[in-house]
Amino acid sequence: MKKFITLILLLVSLHVVAQEKIPVTEADYGNNSIEMADRMRADGKIYVLVGIIGIIFTGITVYLVSTERKIAKIEKTISTQK
Repeated sequence: MKKFITLILLLVSLHVVAQEKIPVTEADYGNNSIEMADRMRADGKIYVLVGIIGIIFTGITVYLVSTERKIAKIEKTISTQK
């Protein structure tokens, strides 16, 4: 039964289209300005965005380092008990 459901889901997923294709025009290649970034830079909000991204990146890095240290400590404890 599990294989049958997997097969049905696989066949259904083959017919699903993720997104429609939009043709790329010559005007798209010549567009060098990003309006959102220009507006945020003019309002001074781009620095807030960069700061938030930096805080998130720092938080993820601290979390990964602390997790690695905990894992190393547990591995050391397990290896000394054997």
